[in-house]
Amino acid sequence: QVQLVESGGGLVQPGGSLRLSCAASGFTFRRSIMKWYRQAPDKERELVASITPSGSNIFYADSVKGRFTISRDNAEGTMYLQMNNLKPEDTAVYYCNAADLYSSNDYWGQGTQVAVSS
Repeated sequence: QVQLVESGGGLVQPGGSLRLSCAASGFTFRRSIMKWYRQAPDKERELVASITPSGSNIFYADSVKGRFTISRDNAEGTMYLQMNNLKPEDTAVYYCNAADLYSSNDYWGQGTQVAVSS
């Protein structure tokens, strides 16, 4: 059974930091492109960051460049998103996504809420 379980969300003040985790199981994590998406109220889901299986290629949305860092641990089957200098506009539900390059299957987590407010 495929599972992507996000954790680490919460309420933080502007300028604060959070570290999101995505624990994967039930598929071959090490051959999957991993991504973080977010969806704010009344907005479409947007891609925040992605990382290739080896970690050699990383993408960031312009809105988070220089503040967020995506990483992965293939041995542990876990992906991370370090979020620094958080802004109110970062408030959203953050989702973990896996694209298995061999099976072409696409998997989603249930999401974790991030709220940035004073």
